[in-house]
Amino acid sequence: MSADLHLVHLYPDLLRTYGDRGNIVALQKRAEWRGFAVEITSVSRGDAVPTDASLILIGGGSDRVQEIIGPDILARGPELANAASHGVVVLGVCGGYQLLGHEYVAADGTAIQGLGLLDVTTGTGRGRIIGRVNARAQIDGRTFDLVGFENHGGRTRLGSGATTLAVVPKGQGNNGVDRTEGAVQGSFFGTYLHGPVLPANPELADALLERALAKRLDGEPLKPLDDSLEEAAHRESRHRRR
Repeated sequence: MSADLHLVHLYPDLLRTYGDRGNIVALQKRAEWRGFAVEITSVSRGDAVPTDASLILIGGGSDRVQEIIGPDILARGPELANAASHGVVVLGVCGGYQLLGHEYVAADGTAIQGLGLLDVTTGTGRGRIIGRVNARAQIDGRTFDLVGFENHGGRTRLGSGATTLAVVPKGQGNNGVDRTEGAVQGSFFGTYLHGPVLPANPELADALLERALAKRLDGEPLKPLDDSLEEAAHRESRHRRR
C-alpha cells in the first residue's frame, strides 16, 4: 500500500543548517498523529526525486555548499517545476529559498544561478541579518503568527510573480527594508526562518500539509491536534524576541 504522504528531503547531507530535518519530522508526526501513512526519502546529488512525492524540502547551507550543489540542483529545474504543477509542495529554507529564485550573489561576489521557480532575486548587503523574528503570515486565506530565527547575509527582493509569505517589523526578513519575509508562488514556498521553523509554527506546518494531502483530504480540513507543546514553544520564541 502506498503512503498517503511522501516527504522528500533534498540534499540532507549538505543543506542542513540549524537542524532543517526537524521540519521533516514535524510534518511526519503531524500527519501520522492524524492517521496518515508517511514515507520519507532522502535525495542527494545524482539521485532521482520520487515521482509520487507530496512535499519536497530544500534546507539551508553555506555559500560554499550552494556552489557545490549548484550544477545538480539546476538540472532538477524541469523535474521540480513538473512536480509543483501537479500539486507537490516545495519548501525552501534560507539557502534552499535562495536557490529557488533566479540568482544568488554570494558574499565574495560570486553569482550562483538559481532555478527561477520563485520570482525572487538575492543580492548582498552590508553585514548579516541576524536575530529572532516575529511575523504575520497569510496562506490560503488563513492568517497566523510566525516565529523563528534568521541568520543570512543575502538581501532577497520579490518580483511581481511572487507574493509575500509574511510581514515583519522593519529591519528583518528578506532584506531589512520592505518588511517582507519569505515568498509564495503557486506550490513553491520560501522562508529565511530557522528553528527549525515548522515545529514551533504548527499553523504553517498544517497549511503545507493540507496542500500536500489535498487529494487524500478531498476538500476536508485536517483534524485538530493538541498543540499545547507547540504553542508553548511558539510563545517562548515570541517572548524572547520582545
